[in-house]
Amino acid sequence: MLLGVDPGLVVTGYGLINLADGRCSLIEAGVIRVKREEDLPMRLKGIYDRLQEILEIHPVDFLIIEDLYSKYTSPKTAILMGHARGVICLAAANWGVPVIGYTATQVKSAITGVGRASKFQIQRMIQKLLDLSSLPEPSDVADALALTIAHAHTIEKKVH
Repeated sequence: MLLGVDPGLVVTGYGLINLADGRCSLIEAGVIRVKREEDLPMRLKGIYDRLQEILEIHPVDFLIIEDLYSKYTSPKTAILMGHARGVICLAAANWGVPVIGYTATQVKSAITGVGRASKFQIQRMIQKLLDLSSLPEPSDVADALALTIAHAHTIEKKVH
């Protein structure tokens, strides 16, 4: 089972898929919401605690997360996102789950064939690839699922 996590300090998207016989099937997807008005340590604890619950319930083989990119318009954003990524990696480490990172461009290319795909294009392709009746929303969920499918494609390429 693959767990994709799209980190955020207020909304963190997650998606679990099962990969069997070259096909991805949705197990669960959603968001972890923390209160914006809470201080940073409490928000990070909220993300960590909820991920611990998810990892306790689901036997995850890999946690896939988006790599930080270096061209944030504000360096503070990169630092804050690093905090969120840190607690996500810690949660995975507590369960012995390897963490795999992909750049946004790698994920978009794997899902749509275009490294600069829009949020809507990602949502639409995830809907199609997982045979969902509606677009996965919010986009944080679609991004998390895109991470899992990008990794599934990487696994499939290595097998064949």
